Amino acid sequence: MIVKDTGNGNFEQAPAGTHLGRCIKLVDIGTQKGEYQGQATFKRQIIIGWELPSELMQNGEYAGQPFTVSKFYTASLSEKANLRKDLENWRGRAFTDEELRGFDMKNILGKPCMLSIVLNEKNNARVGGVMAAPKGMSLPETSSQVTYFSLEEGEFDMATFESFSEKMRQMISQSPEFHERMKQTGKSSDAFEDDIPF
Repeated sequence: MIVKDTGNGNFEQAPAGTHLGRCIKLVDIGTQKGEYQGQATFKRQIIIGWELPSELMQNGEYAGQPFTVSKFYTASLSEKANLRKDLENWRGRAFTDEELRGFDMKNILGKPCMLSIVLNEKNNARVGGVMAAPKGMSLPETSSQVTYFSLEEGEFDMATFESFSEKMRQMISQSPEFHERMKQTGKSSDAFEDDIPF
């Protein structure tokens, strides 16, 4: 018997189009394993999340609350990196050489932008692009809690990690950076390992 991913079930999806957004989430998920042209790849990744304050859900237990959307990025500001492209479009200008040597990603938290939302083949909302918000345009404050999580030494916060969904914790716990933080705190990362026997 073969089983497959059938999508996100009945979760209400953010509407396609261009929407005002505000950054509410920056999560470092560490180095993740992927595949490119049949070869295994290992890339440090982050998730950036936004709230759409003017777009409210209509159905279910979250009716009346703003939609939230997020996008995975490789944590790189190299010339061809999607993160660099989206951040430069959001800022409305290119990074300086000095900024490229080290940009503090916490600067994006709470900042407004315009988001292009597209629906993929499964009809799931995806962030197609990020742009600067028009000057003078007002944007409601977020109703969602702003979340920052880093696996860097000195920034790692176990309470924030434990607040994530099981799926998110599982993904982060696969990274070598998470295992390193666990060693430094004297805690075992075994509890976060995938113990499913098949």
